[in-house]
Amino acid sequence: MKVTVFGGSQPKPGDPAYIEALRLGQLLGSAGYTVLTGGYIGTMEAVSRGAAETGGYVIGVTSDEIEAWRAVAPNQWIQQELRYPTIRQRLYSLIEGCEAAIALPGGIGTLAEVAEMWSHLQTGAIPVRPLILVGPEWRATIEGFFAELGMYIPEKYRKLLTFVPDVDQAFAELQEYINDDH
Repeated sequence: MKVTVFGGSQPKPGDPAYIEALRLGQLLGSAGYTVLTGGYIGTMEAVSRGAAETGGYVIGVTSDEIEAWRAVAPNQWIQQELRYPTIRQRLYSLIEGCEAAIALPGGIGTLAEVAEMWSHLQTGAIPVRPLILVGPEWRATIEGFFAELGMYIPEKYRKLLTFVPDVDQAFAELQEYINDDH
């Protein structure tokens, strides 16, 4: 099974967010999942590292536009690089190339990834699959969205998101989905 992990680029080795992402990568790698990440630094690096060090296969999905914008290169833990000219193509590859997605905390790019995948799920552009949001930050962000603009979001589309407090629970949700014969 291919699992995309979205997350921010800011965490550094030793930061709590980096350690949490490393743990998620270890859980996914140990279970034999193929992990797709944005391929660069921060939580993307941590997840890639955790998965690679525990025997998982890691695909880094990179973009010429990102590297033109920021001096960054693919991290050393990816085993296969899928490179695209644009950020948009990169995003669609991460969304379409997985059977489940997990979003760690992050910034504007991570928010865009979550919103785009959620929109694809809502419209049926991709088959329904788990979109698991990790941490109280996501719950607060999305619940604030519902509080202010909820009239635009029917309950059936709200249910496309799963909120969990930490990566252990994210992994448990993923396992439950798989055990339900998906």
